[in-house]
Amino acid sequence: MSEALDLARRAAAIDEVPVGALVVCEGEVIGRGFNAPVSRCDPSAHAEILALREAAARNGNYRLAGCTLYVTLEPCAMCAGAIQHARIARVVFGARDPKTGACGSVVDLFADERLNHHASVTGGVLAEESAALLGAFFTARRGRIIPA
Repeated sequence: MSEALDLARRAAAIDEVPVGALVVCEGEVIGRGFNAPVSRCDPSAHAEILALREAAARNGNYRLAGCTLYVTLEPCAMCAGAIQHARIARVVFGARDPKTGACGSVVDLFADERLNHHASVTGGVLAEESAALLGAFFTARRGRIIPA
């Protein structure tokens, strides 16, 4: 999770919401990502999606069975869907997201029995550090005029 926080800081450095993610398989990091939807003009360029893309390319298969995804913020519904399609075995996240969290805060897609894949989920890992990074980013933004 410490490396995911470092990735989140890279997002903040380019004025993106500071979220970082990595995919680990058999003890090896095979995918990394940090939020970049603004800089890439891509609404799907969330940290989790970018980490999954890199891991799938490196793995030669979009299915990442047995892998763990670490992310500093609770995944949204889009990312949870991608995580399910990738067959990630475990999700570990830092801070909860009370506005868009899809691992229990708003909805819990991994607990929905109607869906065909269920990753185990552990939340709250380095949550204070993750939340502090997000809080500092948004506090700084409120002090600036943000173009529409």
